[in-house]
Amino acid sequence: MSPAGALDLKLFDETVAAVALFAGPEHRLIYQNAACSRMLGARPLGRPAREAFAEPDAGEFLTVLDDVVATGQPRQLPDSREPDPGASEQARYFVYSCTPVTTPHGPGAMVVALDTTAETMAFERYEALVAAVSQMVWVLRADGSAQEIVPGWQELTGAPWHGWMDERWDAYIHPRDREGLRQAWRSAAAQEPPGIFEHTFRVRAAGDSYRHMSTRCVPILRNGRAEEWVAATTDVEDTWGAALRERLLAQVAEVSGGSLEEAFAAVVKIIVPELADACVILLLSHEEWPLPENATVTARRVASATRPGLPARPALLGQSVIVTDTVREVLQSRTPRTFHLLGDGQAPPGLVPAVTERWLTAADATSLTLIPLVVDDIVLGYAAASTNGDTPVPGPADIELLRRVFHLAQRPIRRALDLQQARRTALRLQRAHLTHPPAVPGARLAACYQPASSANEIGGDWYDAVMFSDGTLVLDIGDVAGHDLTAATAMGQMRSMLRGLAWNKGPDCTPATVLAMLEDAAEGLDIASFTTAVHTHLRREPDGTWRMTWANAGHPPPLLLPAQAEPYFLAGTDEDPPLCVAPDIPRTTHTHTLAPGDTLLHYTDGLIETPTASLDDGQQRLLQAAMHHRSQPLPDLLRLLLGLSDHRDDTAMIAFRADAPN
Repeated sequence: MSPAGALDLKLFDETVAAVALFAGPEHRLIYQNAACSRMLGARPLGRPAREAFAEPDAGEFLTVLDDVVATGQPRQLPDSREPDPGASEQARYFVYSCTPVTTPHGPGAMVVALDTTAETMAFERYEALVAAVSQMVWVLRADGSAQEIVPGWQELTGAPWHGWMDERWDAYIHPRDREGLRQAWRSAAAQEPPGIFEHTFRVRAAGDSYRHMSTRCVPILRNGRAEEWVAATTDVEDTWGAALRERLLAQVAEVSGGSLEEAFAAVVKIIVPELADACVILLLSHEEWPLPENATVTARRVASATRPGLPARPALLGQSVIVTDTVREVLQSRTPRTFHLLGDGQAPPGLVPAVTERWLTAADATSLTLIPLVVDDIVLGYAAASTNGDTPVPGPADIELLRRVFHLAQRPIRRALDLQQARRTALRLQRAHLTHPPAVPGARLAACYQPASSANEIGGDWYDAVMFSDGTLVLDIGDVAGHDLTAATAMGQMRSMLRGLAWNKGPDCTPATVLAMLEDAAEGLDIASFTTAVHTHLRREPDGTWRMTWANAGHPPPLLLPAQAEPYFLAGTDEDPPLCVAPDIPRTTHTHTLAPGDTLLHYTDGLIETPTASLDDGQQRLLQAAMHHRSQPLPDLLRLLLGLSDHRDDTAMIAFRADAPN
């Protein structure tokens, strides 16, 4: 205790803090400064504390005086004073300390009080403000302990707030978000001085669904160090979901894959990893709906995607699965259905091809959701989306968003279906015109046609071969500009007209004359605006050679593979333009002699043209490949040369080989 003589009460007269001194067994008030009179009201000196502080709520204060004098231990307490009912003044808040002292009147206590009304009211207003905007507010300390200022954790998760940022708290964070959350926190804490931490992550809510929460955490710096962090956490699930839907649907709207497979491949890349860990598209083999009850229907795997970190997805090799009753039920109801997989990732048999079943097991799949794929009220097939490892099984909102994405993908899929139908029609038309070459005495013929790999490239390439009664052979190769059904239709018309004109004029009509007549007819009938072609006559001479005459309308030059020399192109001295470009320019007939064993190749530009190389480079590759494979039978030669094409464009070839002498 302080010696009585050491207390000079005048020291407290002008202090901001309220000071009062009590002495004796009745705690008589022997001193109060001006600040105490203003804060608590002037009290009569010399009176016992119970009389000086006779308010009904002063009981705790009097008890503290008794306890401090009896124990000799100081105390510090918050307190408040409520105004009388009907009074205009507001409640007042203060904090006071009570310290034992020795006075001339015996043992006593000194009380020092500070008015904290402004600070308390400011904090209450802050609490009301953050509560009004539905935020959880909490304080994180350097030792990892945490205190809720504005509660909300238990309401969100169904679990009580446990006061520590440890593994118990970590267990509520979505597994896919934990590492990103840790990295963001480490990055903010590592700054000098520590910076503001902001991050959005998923928290497991009551009912085991996940909600997106956004946290902004501001450091409280003391001596340049962050002693505490004040965090405000807001539920942003609705905002996040709306933004995700907008982003995914915008991506779906941009899907423009030419073929059905390309369209679905683009869609699954949008879904993974945002909405699923993996996704496979399976298209039905049966095009009519509803599915026949007694017929076997298969579903073919055409597209797939997996998120990083999972085993590599199986190659697309057209694997199929027979549609089971379970899958039929899903397709007929047109409602997604989720299958919870066994602990070893095994899916119920028959939902997906066997290769996908094995992958699901290897990738530790936890669920498989089937989503029917419906376009124009027709069920094309279904998507199979999986969750794997520690990814939670999708909830109703996740599945609805999956269904919505596929629903909005109908437009690009519809375009792909229309293009696919047009491609089938064009290919049927093209193949109807590409007849098998005739047998030629003293020579061999072979031809092939390879459509482009993309559904956008239907093409207008053709070949033809006609034998006159005198033994003259006519070979044609041509390409109508365009890559659609119109080009394929024009191709059929141009080929038919060229064949008819050549037959009508007979073998003695020069190739240049025939092409000039074809050009005139195409111009007059408005059939094709731009066409390249080579029209060739081959007539066998008594010595076993073949006299070749030809005219070239802007087409890649024929390739000659001599039996005893290096291959070269038969390029004439005059370059004639394509058909229907400059009809007034006379056309030229060229002549060459083929020896026994020589091979002549007509081809279209799809064989030699690529986006990354010039036409000259393509011709050089063709020369080298022809030299390497020149001894092969004609069908094998064409098959090997076809490997030069990148299949972006369709390719037609027809080859002639003069028989060697016996």
